[in-house]
Amino acid sequence: MRTVFTIILAMTLSPSLAGTIPVCSGGDRAAREVTCVVDGDTGWERGVKWRALNVDTPEISQPECAAEKRLGLQARDRLQQLMAGGYRIEWTGGRGRYGRELANVILSDGRDAGQVLIKEGLSQPWPNEGNRWCRKRAAAVQPMART
Repeated sequence: MRTVFTIILAMTLSPSLAGTIPVCSGGDRAAREVTCVVDGDTGWERGVKWRALNVDTPEISQPECAAEKRLGLQARDRLQQLMAGGYRIEWTGGRGRYGRELANVILSDGRDAGQVLIKEGLSQPWPNEGNRWCRKRAAAVQPMART
C-alpha cells in the first residue's frame, strides 16, 4: 500500500511522470489549469504561464525566417522530451516583460533544461545580441549531438 501511495504522490507532484507533456493548445489555459509546453522556453504549469530564466529559444509563432521556425520546433520538442523524464519548476518570484512567471525547469537528474538546450545548440543565453537564428550563417547552424 505504501508503494501505491508513493507512486500517486509522485504523479501529483510531477505531472511529467504521468506521461508526455503536451504541446499547448486551446484557450483559457489558466482556468483549465493546464500543464503544457508552448516553445523551448515557455510553458504552463497547472495554469500558470512560465518563462525559462536566462535562456532564449527560437520563435515558433512569429519566426523571422524558416531556420528559426525549424530550430524552434526542435527546441520545443526537445524540451518536451527532457521534461517527460521528470522535472520540477523552480519559481523565482519574478515576472518577465510579458507578465510570465520566471522559472527554472529542473530535470529529475538535477540539470537545468534551459542549459541543456543551450549546450545542444537549441537555445542561447538571455540576454543576448538578438536573433542569431536568422543571420546568414544561421542556415548553417545545426544543433549539437545530444549527450
